[in-house]
Amino acid sequence: MQDTIERIRKFRDDRDWRQFHNPKDLAASISIEAAELLELFQWKNAEQSARFAAENSERVSEEIADVAIYLIELADVTGIDLAQAIDAKLEKNAKKYPVEKSRGQSTKYTDL
Repeated sequence: MQDTIERIRKFRDDRDWRQFHNPKDLAASISIEAAELLELFQWKNAEQSARFAAENSERVSEEIADVAIYLIELADVTGIDLAQAIDAKLEKNAKKYPVEKSRGQSTKYTDL
């Protein structure tokens, strides 16, 4: 992951874009790129979206990468260790969604 962070920093810094990459704008960019990802699947049912993803993996991959790059950069500029944050959130979610209550359910934890 550290190599990826360094490549993202270099890409940004080579273009003098750090001035634009503040937490608010990075968060907005994540949302914008996520919307572009979502647009690829708009109006498709589950089967159609799975087929589209399989047949258009390069396009889907590029949009996923855009979201990930901005997310990694946001974590970096805010001093958040992304891997640690993910681990902590998974641990928290495991308590909110115990297997015996949530397996096969899409119910929110407050309604389990």
